[in-house]
Amino acid sequence: MRRKTKLIHGGITGDEQTGAVSVPIYQVSTYKQDGVGQHKGYEYSRTGNPTRYALEELIKDIEGGVAGFAFGSGMAAITSVLMLYKSGDHIIFTDDVYGGTYRLVSNVLDRFNLEVSFVDTSNGEAIKEAIQPNTKAIYVETPTNPLLKITDLTETAEIAKEHDLTFIVDNTFSTPYWQNPIDFGADIVLHSATKYLGGHSDVVAGLVVVNSDQLAKDVHFVLNSAGAVLGPQDSWLLMRGIKTLGVRMEEIEANTKSFLSFLETHPQVSTIYYPGLTSHAGHDTHVKQARGGGGMISFDVGSAENADKLLRNLRYFTLAESLGAVESLISVPAKMTHASIPRERRAELGITDGLVRVSIGLEDVEDLKEDFEQALRG
Repeated sequence: MRRKTKLIHGGITGDEQTGAVSVPIYQVSTYKQDGVGQHKGYEYSRTGNPTRYALEELIKDIEGGVAGFAFGSGMAAITSVLMLYKSGDHIIFTDDVYGGTYRLVSNVLDRFNLEVSFVDTSNGEAIKEAIQPNTKAIYVETPTNPLLKITDLTETAEIAKEHDLTFIVDNTFSTPYWQNPIDFGADIVLHSATKYLGGHSDVVAGLVVVNSDQLAKDVHFVLNSAGAVLGPQDSWLLMRGIKTLGVRMEEIEANTKSFLSFLETHPQVSTIYYPGLTSHAGHDTHVKQARGGGGMISFDVGSAENADKLLRNLRYFTLAESLGAVESLISVPAKMTHASIPRERRAELGITDGLVRVSIGLEDVEDLKEDFEQALRG
């Protein structure tokens, strides 16, 4: 089954009882049992819900894993995966990681003595040097948020296997339409499904896919125990969004390439970060493991003042925290998504006050160019 077909016909489709083409929304908390323990596959909706299960089967199929799990947010998904580890365990993280992930491991999970190291995972030798006797996992984003750094999935999977570590990949930026980390050796794949998978700024969700039966048991145990599950209404909305993921990502990709050509010649724009550019560090690695560059671009406009002027004057770009929607979104990572990272740390990573991140949407790209041009002039 090809990718676009799998988005529509993967997982569980329709309803055999009624012939409904769309999976029903099972807005239910509990289920009748014929006797103690004698149920029809569902007993309580924290443990399992038919609508949520249809979504979980769909993400499993399109990521190529053994099992999928749906959580109430991307951060709930990340938190639940990290609950697989215990006090004293050590995890290696990509240094340029999403600010919410950094905040979670630095200011919440540190209370439980979970040890972490932030490493430039685009450098395989740096990963190896960071491995300690108590290291249990390697956690990467590729491309990263917001500098779009690229980690070699195959190389990192080999390092993880050699040291008996779990390899975890946040695949939010690329989506399963452009990149499938399990094909390159990842053990766990994460998504903030709020973003491209939902695609319409109308649902908050997180998804996890695992590559083994044991990990499936372990993640489900945490999901059921901690209870950060996605509700049936949001599960249904997310399935609806995923059906159009292919056509959205292809159109977004075309818009992004056209917008990049505009940015590259703009005198007030410098240091463009985009994995589809041949000049981008990690470009060669990215094209080996991904089928597209995606819709995220970061670039520097020189100063916080220039960034503020841009934001004040834009008409079609929406200033917002999220990404991956049908509407084009813009943010200043230093003040928004990565504000929880200390200023000194941001400076080390290259997240300047003039760094702008855009998520290209489905508008006419000529309108987006004109909007950006007039905003910088204003």
